[in-house]
Amino acid sequence: MDENIFWTGATARTHAHYICAAALFATLPVFASPAIGGAIPQVSAQGPVAPLTTQIVRPLAFRAEPPQRRYEVTAPIRSNIGKGRPKISGPADASLPLVVIDAGHGGHDPGAISPHGGQREKELTLAIAKAVRDEMLKSGRVRVALTRESDKFIVLQDRYQIARKLKADLFISIHADSADNPQASGGTVYTLSEIASDREAQRLAARENKANIINGVNLGGAEASVSSILIDLTQRETMNVSADFAKLLLREATPNMRIRGNSPRFASFIVLNAPDTPSVLFETGYLSNASDVNFLASSTGRQKVARAVANAIQVHFARRTVPDNQPVR
Repeated sequence: MDENIFWTGATARTHAHYICAAALFATLPVFASPAIGGAIPQVSAQGPVAPLTTQIVRPLAFRAEPPQRRYEVTAPIRSNIGKGRPKISGPADASLPLVVIDAGHGGHDPGAISPHGGQREKELTLAIAKAVRDEMLKSGRVRVALTRESDKFIVLQDRYQIARKLKADLFISIHADSADNPQASGGTVYTLSEIASDREAQRLAARENKANIINGVNLGGAEASVSSILIDLTQRETMNVSADFAKLLLREATPNMRIRGNSPRFASFIVLNAPDTPSVLFETGYLSNASDVNFLASSTGRQKVARAVANAIQVHFARRTVPDNQPVR
């Protein structure tokens, strides 16, 4: 070993430097230095001379790392969310679960427009959201809030931040899709993922995420603090709960309305980015399909959608509150 590893001059190292070096090379053969009271073998032209007494330098004792704590989300909640606090309907008992229903689009953003009668997504989603709220309140077991109760525009980030600010237990964004193929029909449930489940999910996420962009200006902006949390364990747990609820919603919707496919899809929807609130996006049908439009525009159709959502919510929270030995359907 090159002794310059330990010293590069008579006075270039301090006592502390030698201690650190000794600790780092504790697993290598001991090479003591006179500067710390040791000795090196003396060599002359006639051969080696008996070494001086050597003091062994013991490696420093390092304390064990403290046990890792459970991760806690510290993503800030935007302080300038809309105007006023959304009304919470239902029992006054704050211990009951709170569900936030988000009616997609609104204001200057009409969303999809149906070629069959000109129905606009923003109006249908608000009507469906109110029907879902009314149906859920019948049980008296949950509290409900809407991100909007009128025709107003809310940027996508503010929609899920409203749910976070209210400490919601579940967030459901209601939408209605549109496609070039007029035969495409049925409802679909989406959850969050950075990688889309299929090309159609990717197309839909791109379209919905553009709701923030008006005249080329991004009204939502970027939130790096939230984006960085997506890879964290807390976000993964939230996504797992979201996926479980999505399956429930599909199960309860199937007897009540036309459903496209029997499993949830996923894509990178901005509106589902809450790191600590389980969230799903429910595309209730296709406005490009005449049958779906007639269903969603009718009070009977909206009632069936509302019943499906309410049933899924009741089962979801029942599963999370009853003991493990008492399974819920």
